[in-house]
Amino acid sequence: MTSRYDVGGLAEAQFEPGSRGRVLRNLLGIRRRREMDAFEAIKLIEATDWAIHNYSADHRFTAADICGLHSRWLGDVYPWAGEHRQVNIGKGSFAFAMAAQVPRLMNELESKVLTTHSPCNFQDPERVVTALADTHCELVLIHPFRDGNGRLARMLATLMALQAGLSLLDFSGIKGRRRQAYFAAVQSSMSRDYEPMKDVFRAVLRRS
Repeated sequence: MTSRYDVGGLAEAQFEPGSRGRVLRNLLGIRRRREMDAFEAIKLIEATDWAIHNYSADHRFTAADICGLHSRWLGDVYPWAGEHRQVNIGKGSFAFAMAAQVPRLMNELESKVLTTHSPCNFQDPERVVTALADTHCELVLIHPFRDGNGRLARMLATLMALQAGLSLLDFSGIKGRRRQAYFAAVQSSMSRDYEPMKDVFRAVLRRS
């Protein structure tokens, strides 16, 4: 499985010159992968902190919120931050939703998933697990942005968990075999089987 996303014939135009195809073209001229990872991590912490202080426990998340969070996080880095991607992308042999379908799918995410699962202030722990797993799977499968989708989906899950009165989520345990189990859970959700992802989130909640 490749570590970066594959994009058709537009790949060369979208990578920063001199980065050896490892860093997407950006507003800062950053060419080193480690430097970009570190900068994005700092901006993610800032965006998460902003969201924690600006979304209440009774807030119902929308597709516009998701775009806004992506823009707040990466707006200083990429000109397309917060905008739906225009290219088809896949990870290894796994293809995410076609770019042309992203606007429609994001509308469905809001009307069928976010409206059902947020605000995530449920008293039943299993109801919370269901909300986190379903929302996470559907957002990751859509992959609405050129990059940063997984991290943004984890941010949203954290915000929803806080609505339920839980702690900040700790995803650090998803590595090695657990990382492979996570990707398998995403693939299972393509057939509406969310049980594997529920197991992933139960483990995350235990660590958190």
